[in-house]
Amino acid sequence: MTIDVSAERVIPLPPEQVAEYAMDWRHDADWTQGIRRAELTREADGGGFDVGAEVTRTAYFLGRRIDYVLRVASYDFPRLLDMVSVAGPMPMHVTYAFDPYPDGDTLARIRVRGGPGGLARLIAPLMAHQVRTNIGKDLRDLERRLTQHSE
Repeated sequence: MTIDVSAERVIPLPPEQVAEYAMDWRHDADWTQGIRRAELTREADGGGFDVGAEVTRTAYFLGRRIDYVLRVASYDFPRLLDMVSVAGPMPMHVTYAFDPYPDGDTLARIRVRGGPGGLARLIAPLMAHQVRTNIGKDLRDLERRLTQHSE
């Protein structure tokens, strides 16, 4: 893996409220940079969205369309959603974490690991910078969307 970036932000809402929105794949395109479409393409063995479920996303990154599938590897509502790519142009591991913070707030974190192989490794530093920028914006947009809805 050539990329390992993360971002965090304190969101002035309780973890359950932040996680309820952020861990719902139906909202992916509303707050996640570049994602135009997200669809639950495989339910978990017990049904619904849990470990084993798969979400197919269509995104645009560095001007290119990217279609990929993320499988839920770990799901511990409202604390953790961990997903790994099972189809797409590059290996990827995405983790969302929502921890209690003083005064009832949430420490929201996103970590993305993975990246290009072969000759594309040469652009890994550019990709890492862009991913770090995007996930910082994701958390900003998540906070804006949730605080506007709670007013």
